[in-house]
Parts: sequence; structure tokens; C-alpha cells
Amino acid sequence: MVKWTLAHAPPSSQPTILEVGSGNGTLLFALAEAGYKTTSLTGIDYTPDAIELAKAIASKRGIDGITFKQCDFLKDGLGSESWDLILDKGTYDAIALGTKDEDGCSPVAQYPSQLKKYLKPGSRFLITSCNFTEEELQAIFATPETKLVYHSRIQHAVYTFGGNSGSVCASVAFQEPMV
Repeated sequence: MVKWTLAHAPPSSQPTILEVGSGNGTLLFALAEAGYKTTSLTGIDYTPDAIELAKAIASKRGIDGITFKQCDFLKDGLGSESWDLILDKGTYDAIALGTKDEDGCSPVAQYPSQLKKYLKPGSRFLITSCNFTEEELQAIFATPETKLVYHSRIQHAVYTFGGNSGSVCASVAFQEPMV
């Protein structure tokens, strides 16, 4: 994800970046080390322990400026903030495993509309999933409702077994159209 970000939202463009489900902050630390302005990096996670761990790791590494917030992406609002790039490396997968509501809907059904609230015109969303294929991610995120368009993908190693080929994960980027 860092290599893709460097190619499509280089540090010189000073993008604001949000990681949904930042956990211990590893991806954001890698972006900071790659030259991104730390004050433009934000990580959210619903687990307070993850946020505290990320803050502790940042302190130990001497990385100042990254914002870590406890936030349930599907329930909590992030105010009127928006970002140039939103990253997800497995959070969508984790949410998909959540308990369905009384109508039988998975909690991930809310994810695309929540995502749209925080994308600036022309901004991008890069998702890595081990549970959904590239085609499934396109069907979920590039819809008439979201108006997101396919941007690019990260090519992962391809394996062949039993006459079928595929990757163990899919990374797909989408773009919010310009107004």
C-alpha cells in the first residue's frame, strides 16, 4: 500500500490520509518514514487499546504529529473532515464478519455510504481484502449510489491450484469523481 500511495499520492502533493482500522499504526508509520507529513496522517480504530498502543509505538519511535482517534467508522462521525486518500487494509473484512442486524443485513452494508462522507472530490480510496475478490470489491464500491470509479489495482502474487488462478488478497483503488 505504501508503494501504491507513493506512486498515486506522492508526499510532494501533501495529501491528507486517513487509515480506517489503523490498529497499531504500522501503515501510518511506514508512510511517515516514506516522507509523508505526519500532521496529514490520521488513524482511526474502534478499539481504545489499539489507539493507545499506536500512540505508545509512535512515542517510542519518536514519531510526532500522527493523529490517532478512537472511532467506530460505521457509527461515530468524523465531523466535516475529509481526506485526499482513505486506506483500508483488512478492516472491511473484519466488519464483514460482524453480526447481522434484525433485518439480516451485514454491518458492511453501511460502509460505502460512510466512506463517501469523508472523500474529497478527486480523492481516492485504496482497500486491501483477503476475503473479497477484486471483482467483488468493484461491485461493492463502484456503484451508482457511491459514484466511485475504479482507479487501479495492486498486483499481488498469483497462485494456480486445480486449474484456477488467483491471489490471496486483492487491493483495489477507487476514485471520487471531481465535482
